[in-house]
Amino acid sequence: MNAQTEHFLIAGAVGQLQCAVDMPDSVLYPEPLGIALVAHPHPLYGGSMDNKVAQTLARSFNAVGFVSARMNFRGVGQSQGEHDAGIGETEDMARLLDVMRARFPNLPLVMGGFSFGTFVLSRLQQQLEAQATPAKRLVLVGAAAGKWAMPTIPSNSIVIHGELDETIPLQAVFDWLRPQEIPVIVIPGADHFFHRRLGHIKNCILNQWNIENWGHALS
Repeated sequence: MNAQTEHFLIAGAVGQLQCAVDMPDSVLYPEPLGIALVAHPHPLYGGSMDNKVAQTLARSFNAVGFVSARMNFRGVGQSQGEHDAGIGETEDMARLLDVMRARFPNLPLVMGGFSFGTFVLSRLQQQLEAQATPAKRLVLVGAAAGKWAMPTIPSNSIVIHGELDETIPLQAVFDWLRPQEIPVIVIPGADHFFHRRLGHIKNCILNQWNIENWGHALS
């Protein structure tokens, strides 16, 4: 993604997994303020960790001092194995989290996913909650409501969706979140992949971050 991107492999349950870490600006942030996990869209439809929305999420977290970690899901790039409908992918993201927590101990965690990646990270959040080690916040873009059985999410989650999303209709997201009373940030004119509107995703995250001063509030 940039000169500060580090590519590496980790051992997963069904073979090696290709990962990437993006560090924040070392001048502004000599030490990272937190860890951000980023999950990409559906691997059977061209999704990878190099997806533009996934990269935008990683850059957004870097901009506020968090180290961002991504991985290619099973069967994508150098990651071994086959697509596992979100079950194995959740396990693999948990493995990446273990690696990141060992490398950057005692830092707060946030997680950001796009499309299928929102399903994976929402499931992972449920597991982390059961272990009393949850992410402090979820950022879900193009949330996979109506496509997969999306679990309930924390009340402070940031949900960003395109008005004209043809893959996951906005109404499906409203239906999923209405019982949870969680608001949705709607980007006017945006399709599922946020063509020509990627900057809005970053702006939404940074605006919320600045208002709430996450770097301190999440510590």
